[in-house]
Amino acid sequence: MKKYSLLLIGCLLIFSCTKESNTVAYEAIPLEVELPDNFPDMVYNLDNNPVTEAGFELGKDLFYEGKLSVNDAIPCAFCHEQAFAFTHHGHNLSHGVNGGVGFRNAQPIQNLAYQTSFMWNGAASHLDLQPILPITAEVEMGETLSNVISKLSADSQYQEKFARAFEDGEVSTENMLKALSQFMVMMVSSNSKYDKYVRQEDNVTLTTIELDGLNTFQEKCATCHATDLFTDHTFRNNGLPVNPLLNDTGRYEVLEDPNDLYKFKVPSLRNVEVSGPYMHDGRFATLEVVLDFYDAGAVDNGNVDPLLLREDASYGITLSDYEKESLIAFLKTLTDNEYLNDERFSEY
Repeated sequence: MKKYSLLLIGCLLIFSCTKESNTVAYEAIPLEVELPDNFPDMVYNLDNNPVTEAGFELGKDLFYEGKLSVNDAIPCAFCHEQAFAFTHHGHNLSHGVNGGVGFRNAQPIQNLAYQTSFMWNGAASHLDLQPILPITAEVEMGETLSNVISKLSADSQYQEKFARAFEDGEVSTENMLKALSQFMVMMVSSNSKYDKYVRQEDNVTLTTIELDGLNTFQEKCATCHATDLFTDHTFRNNGLPVNPLLNDTGRYEVLEDPNDLYKFKVPSLRNVEVSGPYMHDGRFATLEVVLDFYDAGAVDNGNVDPLLLREDASYGITLSDYEKESLIAFLKTLTDNEYLNDERFSEY
């Protein structure tokens, strides 16, 4: 094998590998990852996995690839539909192979490069590791990593795609996970009406009811749904009645710390208008029901976040009818139609 390198001035390094039987070039053409002015710093380390055109396209192919599941029919995209912020529209719990039903609601895929943990209980601490959980879960994709790599290795098209995407050209678990991360790192949702308002772009303004909702949000919701990512990345117990059929203990499953009982990750509220149903088990169908719960439905399950404790010793967030109406009007300004319709992330 002979290796050649060509340095393109200031920005580009392309490695070409020539093999005896064929030639497939490593194509290190970089892609720019969006860094919105109103976002906090990115968490994902691009130095360890720089995004390239070939890596992104491979990650996209893998995201829509049924071979990642045991029956070759359930891709990541099965539970993550773009039009609904990459959630499983219409399902309170995720579905998988052979009609299996999962234990939690499928979360949106957006701005993951800015997050510090993944899954409702934080079981994955790095974006590169997150796909392992659904791939190997019996009720989701039900496959082993070794079988996935065997199937991809036997596919000549994937052989070429991996060779273009990675310098070593190997169809390996590490490269598969890195390619999926490159796809997801590019999935930045930052062009909602709210974003353009706060960045003072295109002369966008908010209506009176939207501004009222923003003010109520900042007063009563922004401690947990913090920054323009609309999450503080923490795990909290919000006073949901425990579902006896699932008995989901949340973050407790990961560390078995009694202080973590019934704590779940604070979700981002971006694109929340289209990402229902809501909560970790999808129990609430509408935003109206969610706000009614916070106003009058929270219960003391033994570990509720102190932020929700009211002066009368009950739990919740007191909201008037108008505050609920205006909050929903504001939350709808977080819908990013550019992202929901971005062809870069679509299968076709």
